[in-house]
Amino acid sequence: MIRGLTAFFLLLSLSAGAQSIGALLDKRVMIVADPPFEACHASTITALSSNRLMAAWFAGKQEGSKDVGIWIAVNEDGKWGAPKEIANGIINDTLRYPCWNPVLFKTKAGKLFLFYKVGKNPREWWGMMMTSANNGKSWSKPEQLPEGMLGPIKNKPVQLQNGDILYPSSTESLDEKEWHIHLEKSDKNGQHWSRIPINNDTFSVIQPGILQYPHDSLQLISRSRHNFLVECWSKDNGATWGPLKLTTLPNPNAGTDALTLKNGIKVLVYNPLFKGQEWWEGRSRLYVAASEDGIEWKNIFSLENGDKGEFSYPAVIQTDDGSVHITYTADRKNIRHVVLQVRKKGADGLME
Repeated sequence: MIRGLTAFFLLLSLSAGAQSIGALLDKRVMIVADPPFEACHASTITALSSNRLMAAWFAGKQEGSKDVGIWIAVNEDGKWGAPKEIANGIINDTLRYPCWNPVLFKTKAGKLFLFYKVGKNPREWWGMMMTSANNGKSWSKPEQLPEGMLGPIKNKPVQLQNGDILYPSSTESLDEKEWHIHLEKSDKNGQHWSRIPINNDTFSVIQPGILQYPHDSLQLISRSRHNFLVECWSKDNGATWGPLKLTTLPNPNAGTDALTLKNGIKVLVYNPLFKGQEWWEGRSRLYVAASEDGIEWKNIFSLENGDKGEFSYPAVIQTDDGSVHITYTADRKNIRHVVLQVRKKGADGLME
């Protein structure tokens, strides 16, 4: 495998045939030039228009501190603007909770959502939502999601052909012993919520990501405590789900994100190591893997490939021009933004 970040691209065959999948690096930058916070984590990204992006993350003194709020920044014509705090966990003059895990999502009709969590910890938090009809120039007042709904826990929703929105979600028990994934669903306007359970008595899993396939098939890929990512499949657009099972992808109990590209390629961003004695061990490497069927995966790009540091909690989207945009935590001090071109390579050696 090509190591380090000096590699311009990395190509690995996905089959015995002539075709392979490649990744070409376009850009790699830090989003915040001079961070006005001590620590940050859990980024999310969405496209606002053909030349504008928005990213969000939580930041403050450290994860779980009461001063932690949700910050956003806008990228216009390839340059990131100054970040600003857009939401916090202030309840009243004497009570404040930390914020967690923002998720940006823009519907097909152009409505922009910002989901995030507020609470003492991930076992006691609740879901919040803000919306914008003008690409984030102004926002609605924060509102708590309906009773029993948390919204997307880490990764972005998907919008089905009928307009319904599916949110990948999960819960953690108060004693920290049980982790469970589920889906939540709303209409196209973020109203009329319902919960879709996923039966599981075997695996401890959270933070699923959704991959879409033809014929109403969906795949969830989840973070787990089992040294490997865990998957399950639906054949009816997420209404019902098959059993959970281990994938062949190692993971040190760290967040991932997944995306189905316009050309059908499936992309997964993940930490490819086993867990260590400390929670941060195994997060020094961050790879991009690709698949055509969601079963056989090959690493196609190394975002980070060191032995130290924390590079984690990726988010991945594709913009209208076909570019793949990835954001992730860089040592809890900043958010890194990477732009890739992911293509199939034919027998003639040309990227399609």
